[in-house]
Amino acid sequence: MEQRAVGVVAIIVKDRPAAHRVNEVLSDWDGKVVGRMGIPYHDRDLNVITLVVDDTTDRIGSLTGKLGMIPGVTVKSTLAKL
Repeated sequence: MEQRAVGVVAIIVKDRPAAHRVNEVLSDWDGKVVGRMGIPYHDRDLNVITLVVDDTTDRIGSLTGKLGMIPGVTVKSTLAKL
């Protein structure tokens, strides 16, 4: 059985065109995202998105990996294994 986890994923979008790609990736994870908050940070010309996720550690790692490969996007996560 795979290890399940609840975690927080922080996404910083530095390139406005990257936001569209981020949303495409996140739409594939609709059922595993418990909550989402997005904040435009106009003074720094970037956007900050936080997610609360509930899935296996492998799938959360896959999500953060896909997001991290998008140019102009930085991703960090913290997980609590259940």
